[in-house]
Formats: sequence, C-alpha cells, structure tokens
Amino acid sequence: MASLIKGPALFLAQFAGDEAPFNSLDSIVKWAADLGYKGVQIPTFDTRLFDLEKAAESQAYCDEVQGICKDAGVEITELSTHLQGQLVAVHPAYDQAFDAFAPAAVHGNPKARQEWAVDQLMKAARASRRFGLDNSVSFSGSLAFPYLYPWPQRPGGLIEEAFAELARRWRPILDAYEEQGVNIGYEIHPGEDLFDGATYEMFLDAVDGHARAQINYDPSHFLLQQMDYLSFIDIYHERICAFHVKDAEFNPDGRQGVYSGYQSWVDRAGRFRSLGDGQVDFGGIFSKMAQYGYDSWAVLEWECCLKSPEQGAAEGAPFIASHIIDVTDKAFDDFAGGDTDKEQIKSMLGLDR
Repeated sequence: MASLIKGPALFLAQFAGDEAPFNSLDSIVKWAADLGYKGVQIPTFDTRLFDLEKAAESQAYCDEVQGICKDAGVEITELSTHLQGQLVAVHPAYDQAFDAFAPAAVHGNPKARQEWAVDQLMKAARASRRFGLDNSVSFSGSLAFPYLYPWPQRPGGLIEEAFAELARRWRPILDAYEEQGVNIGYEIHPGEDLFDGATYEMFLDAVDGHARAQINYDPSHFLLQQMDYLSFIDIYHERICAFHVKDAEFNPDGRQGVYSGYQSWVDRAGRFRSLGDGQVDFGGIFSKMAQYGYDSWAVLEWECCLKSPEQGAAEGAPFIASHIIDVTDKAFDDFAGGDTDKEQIKSMLGLDR
C-alpha cells in the first residue's frame, strides 16, 4: 500500500541566490529534481523565483509556473509567506530589524508595512487557489514575545490583549483564506507569538477556533525548547497541514542552556543541523504522521550551523525518502487468523453455556 505522505520536497528559500542554478525558478527546480526531490515549496517573497503580484491576478502566469515545475519533474507543495506573515504583527522593539523583510518604500512606517504584509497574504490566498493548493505556510508575527520571561512582572491583561490584537489582525486574513479554501499552516517558532502548543491554543481561542488556522509542524523548534515533539503530534495532528523536516541538537552544559547565552549558532547549546546530524527522532515522527494519516508533503527546510546548503540538500532527499512509510493495510498476525464465526466467539467467551 502506498504511503499517504508525499515527498521528498524542498523549501527553496534558503537556496535562492544570485548565481545559477539558484537565481531562477527554471534552473533551481531542475537542480532540486536532479537531487531526487518531487516537490518544491515556493517562497513568495523572493522575486528571483516568483512574482506574487502576477500569480494573484493571472491564471496564465500560474499555469506557466506550474509548467516549469512539471517539466522539471516536481510539484508545488505550498506557497510560503513567512516573511509577510511576520510583518502582520511586529513589536516596536523589532521594527528596525524586520524592516528588511519589506520593500524600502515602507521602511520606517510600521502601519504601511503591516498593510503591505496583509495585502501580500491576501494575494497569496488567491495565488494558492489558482495553483490548486489547499495549504500554505507562514509565520504569525509577534506582539508579546519580548515579554516571554515574566520579569519584570507582567501587568495583568498584557498577554490577553496581545493575543486579542493578534486575532483582530489575522481574522480578516483567515476569512479570506476560507473563501479560497486554503489553510494557513503557522510555523510554531520562537520569536512568534505562536511558539508552542499553549500559545497556539491561545491564538486558536482568540480566533474562535478558525478552521483555516492550522500548523506547519517543525520539530527542530520544539527540540530546542525541550518540548515533547512526538506528543505534540498526538495532541494537534488534526491541525497539522504542513511539515518542515528540519533537524536540531541541544547540548546544555555548565555555561548555557535553552537560551544559549547570546552565542553565535556554532557556539550555542541549541543548534540547527542538517538532516541526520542532529537529535530529532524522525523515525518516531514519520511513524506518528503515518499513524494519524498525514497525507501532505514532507518538506526539507535546510538550516545548519556547519554543513553547506548544497551538501544538506543532496543528503536530504534520500533521508526523507528513507523515512516515508508505506502504510500497510494488513495486520502482521493476519496469517494466524481466521474468518469471524459468531458462534465460536460466544463459545470462547463462555456465553453458550
């Protein structure tokens, strides 16, 4: 029986560049296909690869993009709006840093930057439907994250109002995605207000359990927080619509732990690694995904503090392929069984006496 999980696929964001084969969609998808990838997740914010403005309005352009991918032998898995989603909600502490995610015309103008981000997400909803995609992936943005640690003491109502405002900003976007029949898979990620299961539930409550507010599952962020990322699947599997396959390791010592002491990535206790080089139990994850009938894509998101992206990508496709489970429709002990006999069952239970 074939697996429900599709893949391997590759998120193109970390590979896009100004030199071939990474500087155009045509060349980068051929490169990905040659490595064994069957799907690509497209960053809508990188104009070297994709024109979101055209995709939102032109079916002909979307057909052209799909044709490029099909000719290379890959499918489009999802459209990514991570950078635009981040800009839906930005705490003033991060204004200057996150301006880099937006066009120069809105730098220094948080209101205009947010309006641009919302417009981008609306366009991505329409583009996703033109491509026939049911899922997209994004970030939630953050208003409360600077207050993560409760010192100084947080005034009562601060977090509640932050999530209420986050919901006010996202609700119209989620409604627009509902109109298009597209899910938003939020990547649960430190730096976002949705960084673990508890905060995801707070957001879900604030948007009245909106059906389109789903999850892009990435275990690397949970390992670095020392969460039980397998139990996360047990709890939230009905809301997981996308899957970033990314590895990480956590090696605390007498000098640093989860917060990693402001050190560079190489020197942190918690580090992102290429697939197979970290500590994430992907055998357990793919088993859980198969158990719950996850039927979308397994997408490599490459981030590593040591290994080159080219080597990480080359190793990633066979790694994912080797973990995808061909789900059986048989019980392992079927050979020892027989036909159901109601009289025999009654007899075995002593009910015929």
